[in-house]
Amino acid sequence: MLCGMELADLRRDYTKNGLDEATMPAEPLPLLEDWLKTAANGGVPEPNAMALATVDAEGRPFTRTVLLKQMDSLGLVFYTNYESRKAKHIECNPAVSLLFLWLDLERQVSVNGRAERVPTAESLRYFVTRPFGSRLGAWSSPQSRVITSRALLEAKLEEMKRKFRSGEVPLPSHWGGYRVVPESFEFWQGRQNRLHDRFLYTRGGDGAWTRNRLAP
Repeated sequence: MLCGMELADLRRDYTKNGLDEATMPAEPLPLLEDWLKTAANGGVPEPNAMALATVDAEGRPFTRTVLLKQMDSLGLVFYTNYESRKAKHIECNPAVSLLFLWLDLERQVSVNGRAERVPTAESLRYFVTRPFGSRLGAWSSPQSRVITSRALLEAKLEEMKRKFRSGEVPLPSHWGGYRVVPESFEFWQGRQNRLHDRFLYTRGGDGAWTRNRLAP
């Protein structure tokens, strides 16, 4: 029991939707795009939020949430500090896993693949679209490093405000995107009696996708 709550008794039955293999696309990206749109149009907070799992040099896993900012036939892109913990993990081992979770829709999608840096020009195109404060933040935070107080961050932010008061904020050399080149997608739709629908798309060596139903 935790704070008077029996965790084993927390459950819900999933009844909203099912997955019909006959209507599913041959490739996974159109389905992911459709589910993202459904989540956004349904008012799901941060519908593009995805958990990113990496492993360090000793094989220990770490997970955090990042935001999907671009998606195309090449892969799924997020942005970060290249000196952060996640970036150091990726440089050692580019194999990563992503997870989208939309509880209100009783859906989740997991993606496995390899992360690679996007070209600097691509990072710059995105960087200039960020709000002014977010661009300053990229210069202000030594991401993942130990700091002694929040006051240091606030002081650094004020310094960057003065430095870039013209509004022109250049792309930091330590900041940019990673593209996760997918090798597999698993789409999960909650169903009654825990007999959920699961479909795994796997990319072959020729680039073609195969789809298989998995037991829940």
